[in-house]
Parts: sequence; structure tokens; C-alpha cells
Amino acid sequence: MRNKLLWLVWITATLMGGGAVAATMHYGGDFRSVFLIGKTTSGHHQIEMACDACHTDMFGGIDALQKGCVTCHGDELKAANDSHPRSKFIDPRNADRVAVLDARYCVTCHREHQPGITNAMAVTLPTDYCALCHQDIAKNRPSHEGLAFDTCGNSGCHNFHDNRALYEDFLEKRHGEPDFKEVLLVALSNWTPPADQPKPERKALRALDADAPAAHRGALKHTADWAASGHAAAGVNCSGCHQPRKRTRPDEWVAAPAAKECAACHTAEAKTFTEGKHGMRQRDGLWVSRKDDFLGLFEDKGLPPMTPALARLPMKDDVHATALTCNTCHGAHKYDVKFAQVDACESCHADDHTKAFRMSPHNSLVDREASGDLPKGSGVTCATCHMPKHLVRDDYGTEKVFVTHNQNDNLRPNEKMIRTVCADCHGLRFTIDALADPALIKNNFKGKPAHHVESIDWVENRMRERARRQQQQ
Repeated sequence: MRNKLLWLVWITATLMGGGAVAATMHYGGDFRSVFLIGKTTSGHHQIEMACDACHTDMFGGIDALQKGCVTCHGDELKAANDSHPRSKFIDPRNADRVAVLDARYCVTCHREHQPGITNAMAVTLPTDYCALCHQDIAKNRPSHEGLAFDTCGNSGCHNFHDNRALYEDFLEKRHGEPDFKEVLLVALSNWTPPADQPKPERKALRALDADAPAAHRGALKHTADWAASGHAAAGVNCSGCHQPRKRTRPDEWVAAPAAKECAACHTAEAKTFTEGKHGMRQRDGLWVSRKDDFLGLFEDKGLPPMTPALARLPMKDDVHATALTCNTCHGAHKYDVKFAQVDACESCHADDHTKAFRMSPHNSLVDREASGDLPKGSGVTCATCHMPKHLVRDDYGTEKVFVTHNQNDNLRPNEKMIRTVCADCHGLRFTIDALADPALIKNNFKGKPAHHVESIDWVENRMRERARRQQQQ
């Protein structure tokens, strides 16, 4: 009898425990963290509790993981003109390459929760993985004779996916550029719409035009800040932000508009904000708990906004609990763009690169521009490099300048910054060397590069050899 009772207790406890585990895995909840099988990478730790972002199907295997990768990174790879696209590896003619490196799947090279073997760019393969397919590279490129196979990707010469600033023809075209261009201006800083482009009719508003109901007016400073903002200048009244377009009643008023209210007008900015580390926790479809229809133990719950306390870079102690939303950098009502360009960054970041900015050559240009010593567009701020401007067309063909709010986009790898930012003012050789010099990055580019990437030298050698052969013909 006693044994039967023990068996009954054991079976009941097992079923209850198994049920709790299965429910937590499926519906989420506060105990989800116990299922983390290892420390996540710096690119994903912000959303590690939203397991479904990567594990799109509990029983979907590697294809479900691939779906998660492509959902977030697919557009980025297309924009990068991926050097090793998946289409190359699903081609039957490349079956021999797939046999040694199955690059059809991202997880072949990037395995999460494996901190012990994770290298730069979250690569979990040994650093000589290029040799798996390119071990005979020296036959076609004598300059590569004798090079170690783990130098392909860590010497500033090649990236597996994005080589837009490293292709040989790009290097050849720009190899002779001086370190500093003749005109030092940030691209698009002085852009104006074409004269024949239709301009929206806007009536600038003043403080007396504010249409917030008396019950929601708040402090006079709020109205004053709004009246001096770009919103008022563009004819956007209080109701433009505080009254949602899809409201449930006519007098509905949102006291503290969030990113979704900003996205109604600033769609592209809001979208890119959720693609970077600042805003990725607010991306649509991420959840840590979802409502169950059985026992009602689980409720729908998304990830709260990112805070500096969650960051892996050094942050200031007094802002650890600050939630990162649109207003964190832009400020409610005032929407001071200049504050967002440098001061907002310094409000949280306490790493050496940020702390060195005020003493950097880039900031001296900002000061000289502010004093009128240099023309508009000469200054280089944090936002200039990390949130560059792009010229885009909307659905109606209208040109406009768009500022990406994905501040990580051109940092993975940092050579992406060459085309989007550095090339405005610097030559290619100087730029590649500077971005490959960790000490120079740390002191915010105060000085000259102490590191040299030899790829341009080799391109120049090939150019001289080609010219010599042409002369002999």
C-alpha cells in the first residue's frame, strides 16, 4: 500500500512539474529565464526572454530558427549585397561546399547561448573557417601566399556578408584619395527639396493655437516648449500626438504618447528605432508571456523598453532605470534635435569612446560650425556617424531626407560606416586604417591611425602589374 502511494505521489508530481515546464515554454511567464541554456550574445541579450523571436516553432528544428534569423536580418543582408547569400548554397552545383560549410543556415556559423566559443560578430566557428572553401586562394592570388587562414576576416580585408567598402574594384577606384577631402561637409546636411517638388501647405502654430483641452494642458512650460518646436513650425498641434488616429471615443487623450503614436507620422524612424539596440525590445511580435485560454494563469505581456541597466556597455549609474523611448532622446514637447545629436548620448553612455568625444577633432568642428567659423554641415556629432542621413523617396515619389534610428546598423561590421559616413570627408585608405585601429576608436579618433590594412597596397600592386603587361602587349 505504501509503495502504491509513493508511486501515485511521484506520478502526480511528475505530471504537474512537466505540465508547468510545458506551459512556461509555450506561454512564457516570469520563470522563463530558467530555460536559458547559456549566456546570449550582445546582439540578442536584450530580447532573450522573447524566446519566440528566434524559436519560431517549438518543434520546427533548424528551419524554424532560420525563419527567425531572416525575419529580423533578411532586409539587412539584402541591402548589404550579401557576399555569401543562401541562394549560393542551395544551388546543387555548390553541394561540395555545403558539405564542408552548410551556409544555408545562419546557425551553422552563429550559434546562440555558446559564450565559450563566440567570437566577434557572434561567429561560433573557429576563426579559420574561410579556409574550408578557400584553402587554395593563393593559386589565383599570389599576394595571399603564406597568409594565415584566420586573418581573412580579422585584418580589415574581408567580411563574410558585407564587403561593399572592401571589394577590389571599390578599393581600386578610391585608392588614391587624400586623407581629408578638399571640402569637409556631412552629406545631405544642407539638402533642400527640388524646386519643382510639391511642398505641403503648412501653417506654423503659436502657443495661443495649442488645442489641448484645459484638463490636459499641464505646465505652461510644456506649451512653450511645443511652440518653439519643429512640430509647431510644421503645423502639428497638441492633438496631433495626444489624440490617436484610431481612438475609441472623440475625447480620448493619450497623456504620454509612446512610439506607436510617433510612428503614425515618423514611420521609418520608428521602424528603424526598433531594429537597433535602443528600441529592439519594442519591436512588434515580441512577447514574454501570452494569454492562455485554459486556466487563465498567463496574461499577454510584452517586453518593457530597454534601460541602460540592461546594457553591456558602461553606462552612467544615475540613469540605469531610464526607459529608452522616443522622448528619452528627443524630450517631450521640445523635441530638441540638437540635444539628441550628442547630449542625449552622453546622458547614458559612459564608455571611453563617448567620454572622449568632447576632446575629439569631430567635436571641434561642431564648435567651429556653431561659432560661424565653418559652414553649416561641417560639424560631426554622435548622430552624424551612428544615425546617418539617407535620401529616400516615399510612395508618391517625393524625395526627402531620412535619418535612420538604428544606431547599430553601420557598426556590424564597422566598415559599413565608410560608405554611409566617413567617405563624406575622408579618403578610403585613411578610413579603413582608422576603423581597424581599436585605440583610435577608443579615443574618438584623436590622432592618426597606428594600424595599416594592406589590402589597398595589394590592389595598387595589381594595378601596376596590369599596366606593365598592357605596355608589353
